[in-house]
Amino acid sequence: QVQLVESGGGLVQGGGSLRLSCAASRSDFSRATMGWYRQAPGKQRELVATMSSSSTNYADSVKGRFTVSRDNAKNTVYLQMNSLKPEDTAVYFCYARKYGLDYWGQGTQVTVSS
Repeated sequence: QVQLVESGGGLVQGGGSLRLSCAASRSDFSRATMGWYRQAPGKQRELVATMSSSSTNYADSVKGRFTVSRDNAKNTVYLQMNSLKPEDTAVYFCYARKYGLDYWGQGTQVTVSS
């Protein structure tokens, strides 16, 4: 089993910044595909950004504003969110894929006020 522990959510004004962190409880996840999804009220969960050993993917809605990064020594993935908009309000879930299985964190709320 692996746990993905998120931190860093909160309330921020439009135009502000937040950084989310997600630490995996197992060291072999340092090379897993990891990243972030989000789910707004009444909407489906959607990809925000993911990072593998060979590529990084972003949703069009966050390109140029959000940056995903990772510290493999700490088994941690980050999401730096700048120029936040009210439509970025959602629960953000850490995601990891390893050995053909998907793993999810418990979610952290991000609320952007207008």
